[in-house]
Amino acid sequence: MEMMQTVVKEMAKFCETVLAPLSTGGDRVGCKYVDKHTVITPPGFKDAYTQWWTGGWSALAAPEEYGGQGMPPSLGLIVREMTATANWSWTMYPGLSLGAMNTLIMHATPELQKKYLPKLCSGEWIGTMCLTEPQCGSDLAQVKTRAVPNGDGTYKITGTKIFISCGEHDMTDNIVHCVLARLPNAPEGIKGISLFLVPKKHVNDDGVVGDHNGVNIGRIENKMGCHGSSTCEINFEDAQGWLLGKEHKGMHNMFTFINTSRVGTAVQGVAAAEASYQNALRYARERCSMRALSGTKNPSGVADPIVYHPDVRKMLLTQKAFAEGGRSMLYECVKVADHLYTARNDEAEWKKIDDRLGFLTPILKGFLTERGVEAASLGMQVFGGHGYIVENTQEQIFRDVRISALWEGTTGIQALDLLGRKVMLQKLEPLRAHTKELRQFATSIMRDSKLSKQTRLHAVQIYLKSFQWHMKTVQIAKRALSDREAVGLASYDYLMYSGYVTMGAHWLRMAAASERALQTPRPDGLPKEFYQAKIQTANFYFNNILPRATTHAKVMTAPIASVMEMPVSNFSTEY
Repeated sequence: MEMMQTVVKEMAKFCETVLAPLSTGGDRVGCKYVDKHTVITPPGFKDAYTQWWTGGWSALAAPEEYGGQGMPPSLGLIVREMTATANWSWTMYPGLSLGAMNTLIMHATPELQKKYLPKLCSGEWIGTMCLTEPQCGSDLAQVKTRAVPNGDGTYKITGTKIFISCGEHDMTDNIVHCVLARLPNAPEGIKGISLFLVPKKHVNDDGVVGDHNGVNIGRIENKMGCHGSSTCEINFEDAQGWLLGKEHKGMHNMFTFINTSRVGTAVQGVAAAEASYQNALRYARERCSMRALSGTKNPSGVADPIVYHPDVRKMLLTQKAFAEGGRSMLYECVKVADHLYTARNDEAEWKKIDDRLGFLTPILKGFLTERGVEAASLGMQVFGGHGYIVENTQEQIFRDVRISALWEGTTGIQALDLLGRKVMLQKLEPLRAHTKELRQFATSIMRDSKLSKQTRLHAVQIYLKSFQWHMKTVQIAKRALSDREAVGLASYDYLMYSGYVTMGAHWLRMAAASERALQTPRPDGLPKEFYQAKIQTANFYFNNILPRATTHAKVMTAPIASVMEMPVSNFSTEY
């Protein structure tokens, strides 16, 4: 615990003194395209990254066998959330390397691992994933990039990839791309895609970086937000690549990277909620406007701070509930992931852990990003007209986080993945395990007479919602037998329901833990107000936010015809 606290304190200094001051400048200056091999990041980004990797932060949670420090992924995620809150655009550069490292650990040959993993783990090199092409986004069955065998175990990779985050930059002297492509005579669709490692520059046998490798940048995108992160069009022109895993198993293997990125995108949602909340709270305490309805709070002034107005309080509490509830959801997930690497040689145990993560990931990615967008919007609203002004930075948080509900699979894609692939195709088994766990936990709270009545009543809500969750799933499955559109119609509301109930369970856990902490001596040294605030925020969540789940439950089984019966021609704007 002492070591963990030291890590967090040191990272807090780095975030406060190095990363946060670069965020606004990174947004306003952005990245600069120079030529097909050169993109310049905003002022200060490269120096900050050098401090990052030379300070050992990239290697913190990397495996010791590849030069890492071997700390648990959960500690790495805590650090990542801190950097994401301070400067999301900068965080994307080291963040993508985590997915590349995991992909090579799981699927690369020992020779490739020896050659590339040490420098990816140290942070000397950065990794990316290259999926999207001009003609296809989430529908990767349409991938056209070609991989032609050279006859020596390598391949010539040719094709165009777009929207590649951090595809080119000046942070490191080499970039390791994980690229989806098709072999000659490969089957059509998803079953014909393979995964390849393609470095920006050739690497000699002694590890020295050599000449460029036919990886050329066509342009960088002009985006709504995340200006400090380069989003590139990459033209692979007979670039030399190496197969990762088996032929035609590219999508399966790439999901190692994709799932890492989806959890990382959930971090973006939580980070945006936290950053926007901190700004809004400071402003609400300082900004005076009108008198509080319950009586004067600031007698020496002409008006009271807006933090006393109910509507402002609701917005602040919503932000706080999403930030802290989302953080708890993330940390639970990464605690599960802590065991994934150690179990990689135990196929049965690895599958059990992976299935658990597979169920949680779309909930985290889909729900927490949408709530991050909502929290960032509320943060602007607290500022009123000043929230729309660039200098106050609230609008930057909104612009930066808006992409989170779009990339790594839109919210709709996450919803279909959860309900279709993770629940229906697995015959409801992951859901049964999850809701059973919720009921057992809720029961333990209901039976604890030392806890307050309101907390035990919150537990009743979670208990009943877990039953409703299961029953609604069965109802959707029955409807789908006669109309396959039932799954697509229900999926978004199903995902949101899953998120609200799961977050509710986390707030229940925090409320119960806080009540117990207030009943006994507190060796952690935290003030009683910390725990009181947790209980009060939990009460707010159960009374003001969890009721949203009721609407989602109703809408997920709304009449299918109300959505699908209108002819496409009737969507016209001409009449």
